[in-house]
Amino acid sequence: MVMMIGRRGALATGAALAAGVRPAFSFERDGNRKILVFAGGQPVPVLDPHVRYDWSTRMIQQSVYDALAKYVGDPPRIEPWLAERWETNADQTVWTFHLVRNARFHNGDPVDAEAVRYSFERGLRLNKGVAWMLKDVLDPGAIAAVDERTVRFTLTRPMPAFLTYIPMWFIVNPRQVNANVANNDYGEGWLTMNAAGSGPFRLRRFDPQSVIHMDAVPEYWKGWPMGDQRRLSGVIYRIVREPAARRALIGRGEADAITEVPADDFDQLRGMRGMRPEDHRGMTTFAITMNTTKGPTADLNVRKAVAHAMDYDALIQIHNGAATLMTSPFPEAIPGHVAVPDMPRRNLDRAREFLRQSRFPQGGFELEYVHVQGLEDPRRIGLVLLNSLQPLNVRVNIVAQPWPTMVARGARAETAPDMVSVYVTPVTTDPDVIAGKYHTRAHGQFWGMHHLTDQQINTWVDAARVETDEGRRNALYADIQRRVVELQPEVFGMLANRRWIMRDYVRGFQYCPLRLTGEVDLYPMWVDAA
Repeated sequence: MVMMIGRRGALATGAALAAGVRPAFSFERDGNRKILVFAGGQPVPVLDPHVRYDWSTRMIQQSVYDALAKYVGDPPRIEPWLAERWETNADQTVWTFHLVRNARFHNGDPVDAEAVRYSFERGLRLNKGVAWMLKDVLDPGAIAAVDERTVRFTLTRPMPAFLTYIPMWFIVNPRQVNANVANNDYGEGWLTMNAAGSGPFRLRRFDPQSVIHMDAVPEYWKGWPMGDQRRLSGVIYRIVREPAARRALIGRGEADAITEVPADDFDQLRGMRGMRPEDHRGMTTFAITMNTTKGPTADLNVRKAVAHAMDYDALIQIHNGAATLMTSPFPEAIPGHVAVPDMPRRNLDRAREFLRQSRFPQGGFELEYVHVQGLEDPRRIGLVLLNSLQPLNVRVNIVAQPWPTMVARGARAETAPDMVSVYVTPVTTDPDVIAGKYHTRAHGQFWGMHHLTDQQINTWVDAARVETDEGRRNALYADIQRRVVELQPEVFGMLANRRWIMRDYVRGFQYCPLRLTGEVDLYPMWVDAA
């Protein structure tokens, strides 16, 4: 086992800390190579790439696993990875991928067509995590390893969005997984805390609540973009739940990069010597979702009144200016986005007029606003909502609940709150992933807690998801956006910037707003310091 010590050696570091002197660098050293220390607030309870995904989980998953293709850049684009090329037929029901020749799993096994076939079959049969993306169009038996380097997917209907989901499906080593199957679980128990991948890093230590340590794979089949001499020895991801504690870590020189940085902390840290801020426009939308089926918010005019009473400028102020208001239900970076002309903005005269047309012309009712317990920004937005609705004689009861409780309540129209704070991050660049939020199929999911039912939207969404002509498809999505705004199932809020603080010697950070395939890609990062 390699001992990790500070850059000046264990004795020097110990003496410096004892004397209260901040170390010059926070990275750890392994011989002549560095170990990057990254601190974030989210644990990684499940490592299995087919079972769970969120930003922190994906950051680790995409470090130890590879996919057929990968999202890179801003705006995001799809680049070949394990697949060197692909093609589809005219109606986009058959997709064929041709694999690179040199990819290897960490144990030396080749990444071949059977491994790809098995990985997709496994994800579909587990029916968790990523399965929802493809299970309606892809049967497990319709994936064929044509030869050692060719995989063919035969879909049950045209799916123009198929390729955009491919980066979300990581490839596991069937031999390793099958060796650890228990009770026909497809190795799920074992892959919860172990890995069977081909990515640039291999797992050394996995403590889902405190620390994850990964070693770089010297012989990684893709090579290292910074060159072998400058690549990291590894990465340590520290789970530090409190933002103040993360701020203190990087301030003391005990972390090289931190994420989930509150606006005030970000503004404070960005001006400190030796710090480098990363501030990028995000794709995660924030909305106040309203129950369209019961209570006062079942009345469209009430929903319109709420939307026109909201103080949208305050949403920007909460983020110290690092946010942009939504101009449509779709993020602007999603293809097919159109700016809807009548997007609500604060106008109390219009709000009062809508209220007069409702079942509650004088107000006099209370709305429950639910947000995730422990999240500060949604709580503050609740206070903005409370103040915004006072001129309408509408009261707001702000309720904090654990995420599972909030989602369970919202799964049924009968129990869904009047209003609930919802962040939605697109998993692909295809507009269907956002339009689908407003289809009745979304009922029961956290992004469908509005329980909106509109046959016109359903018809357009169903037509758009199989339409292979881009012009006709975009026209349908434009209609969907305008119709959703017309029905106002949400107060369409803002897109907050994605922000990190890094030490100025950290190099290679590449932002991609779609990285639920991770946002933070550890593969190109390195440390430029002696």
